[in-house]
Amino acid sequence: MKIKDTKLNYTLNVVSRWVVGLVFLFSSFVKGVDPMGTMFKVQDYMSNWELFGMGFEWAHPLAGVLAVTLICAEFLVGVMLICNAFRVFSAWLLALMMAFFTVTTFVDATTNLVDDCGCFGDAIKLTNWQTFWKNVVLDVPTVWIVLTCHLRKKRRFERDSIVFIAALTVMLVFCIYNINHEPVIDFRPWKVGNQMVDLEQDATTKSYVTYRNKETGERMEMEAAKLMEYMSDTAWVNAWEWESSRVEMPEIKAPGFSMLDMEGSDRALDMIAAEEGLVIVTIHHLDKIDAEDVEEIKTAVALAGENGKDIVLLTSALPEDIQTWMYENGVEGLEYYFADATAIETMMRGNPGFMYVEKGTVVDKGRKAEELKMEK
Repeated sequence: MKIKDTKLNYTLNVVSRWVVGLVFLFSSFVKGVDPMGTMFKVQDYMSNWELFGMGFEWAHPLAGVLAVTLICAEFLVGVMLICNAFRVFSAWLLALMMAFFTVTTFVDATTNLVDDCGCFGDAIKLTNWQTFWKNVVLDVPTVWIVLTCHLRKKRRFERDSIVFIAALTVMLVFCIYNINHEPVIDFRPWKVGNQMVDLEQDATTKSYVTYRNKETGERMEMEAAKLMEYMSDTAWVNAWEWESSRVEMPEIKAPGFSMLDMEGSDRALDMIAAEEGLVIVTIHHLDKIDAEDVEEIKTAVALAGENGKDIVLLTSALPEDIQTWMYENGVEGLEYYFADATAIETMMRGNPGFMYVEKGTVVDKGRKAEELKMEK
């Protein structure tokens, strides 16, 4: 099918390139600020997907390289589309990527093997069906870009090469920087400055009951503790009947987060809300901690002591493993708690990572203990 080179067709080509290009630039940027988050998502796919009965968990060590490759490819396509560089190459690369994304997200939507594709990182969360239909919408301008990539084509190899190399270099450097540091823009719940605990919220569990008026259907909800006041009124008891009850518990503003002690009690709420402040050392993979990391943890312990702050270790390791590790590395006096590895990775990408919280607010965090801002 040969599309004629008319002003309207070329204008539609330009509009299509800009629309798709901007989406790809945004998608690559929000993933590029947190390549490790994209790596974890790639590992999710490897753990949950099978092809002809064969799983992909063996490929976990490649997840980091694949994540950076995907981010750079999306960024390159976005830049080339907007700059009109390597028109045929960028059009067909876009078509291949969109075909892959569309098929993948359709399988996700129908099977729910992975509950979030992570196409916009942690910046925007879409359901699997929303992601699929987003890709279907983008497929329309993609087809037009492929069909019209020959229109007004000029030989600009040197200029296009500069655009290609510059875009690849910028995103690659950006990804490497964010792999070695906490994301420059944090879209996660544990962002510096975020209040993780509502200090105005009562720290106790509250029970509520709902009663319905038998005649009017009116509903009344009250604290269970106040129910006895109404129950002493015979007329009220005869006019109202129980309908439902609910329990309201205070919680950390991070889904799935907990700090379990050896007895299995969740201490997260009172520890995060502590007025005197708390340094949290996070370890989501104990087997990846080396001697340099141990020294960094010891530095954190010393700095917390100098500033009069409590310090705890939060890990996903088994109790016997963390106890042995602490004894062998000379940090056996450090108080420790347990959490799910995914929850810790969401909290801090670093392994180890260091966070300082005070009065329910994230004051600072980073990969180095000496970088934490703590006030005596």
